[in-house]
Amino acid sequence: QVQLVESGGDLVQPGGSLRVSCVVSGNIFRFLTMAWYRQAPGKQRDWVATISTSAATSYADSVKGRFTISRDNAKNTVYLQMNSLKPEDTAVYYCKSIRGLQASWGQGTQVTVSS
Repeated sequence: QVQLVESGGDLVQPGGSLRVSCVVSGNIFRFLTMAWYRQAPGKQRDWVATISTSAATSYADSVKGRFTISRDNAKNTVYLQMNSLKPEDTAVYYCKSIRGLQASWGQGTQVTVSS
């Protein structure tokens, strides 16, 4: 079982940028598909983006063109670069690792977009 630790959440103004990170324990990171999800207060957890083991990416329509997911296998880390942030992007951001039927979640990092 891997452990995931997110960081980088902050308060940012509308139109600003922020990068959140997720470090994964162990030595199997390169075999993991990684994803970012987010959950706003009172709402369900929604998928944001995914990056495969071959670095293929996919995005939710709501963030396409503004967010970029990337990975650094040497650092066991997945990133989510968020640009042109909007108040509706405010949420707790979670990373998720996937390998076959196994999945693990981090504890989340708060991103608040407000003036």
